[in-house]
Amino acid sequence: MKAMILAAGRGERMRPLTDTTPKPLLGAGGKALIVWHLERLAACGFRDIVINHAHLGEQIEAALGDGSRWGLSIRYSPEPPGALETAGGIAHALPLLGNAPFLVVNGDVWCDWDFRRAHALAGREAHLVFVDNPPQHPGGDFCLDGETVRTAADAIGPTLTYAGTGVFAPAFFADVPDGAVMKLRPLLDAAIAGRRLTGEHHRGRWVDVGTPERLADLDRSLRQTDTGA
Repeated sequence: MKAMILAAGRGERMRPLTDTTPKPLLGAGGKALIVWHLERLAACGFRDIVINHAHLGEQIEAALGDGSRWGLSIRYSPEPPGALETAGGIAHALPLLGNAPFLVVNGDVWCDWDFRRAHALAGREAHLVFVDNPPQHPGGDFCLDGETVRTAADAIGPTLTYAGTGVFAPAFFADVPDGAVMKLRPLLDAAIAGRRLTGEHHRGRWVDVGTPERLADLDRSLRQTDTGA
């Protein structure tokens, strides 16, 4: 199974840090956010990685290279200035991702979900990982009816937040024109309406590194963990 790391966002809320450094290359716990993903993907048996980029994308390619230092093969999917949003970016990268289901993970999150789980989910059209709602997003977006995803408006249970991690079949993006700027949510809503979207609740650690303050908090936490504090 291949994995795609989404790394094309501008990171407006992280300014001024992202004025000169792409968000996935910002450091926490002594290494870039995206490197945490690469190390864990390699440890979980992944070998082929696709990374999209737009803002300062040349820095990402220069920093990560071909991925060989992690035992990985990295290919890049450049996007135009402003990027293509999540669905547009994934659709644009489909020629690199192939015909089999693939794992997608946001480059600006830190999460301990076991990437090896993705292999067991290859038969799903789309399967999302959810987490408890963080303080900055208390209302959530979705809820689970068993494994079937419903919208928060259905109010069938506690609301949850999409963790930025999921397994998708290429066909899920078949109707997105190459080069289109398109968010993921419309595709998710259509799949929910057809009861074709599944998900699971991850109760481990997850951080959406959306502000300099949250980045600093994550950095302190990871360094304390590393030193056994």
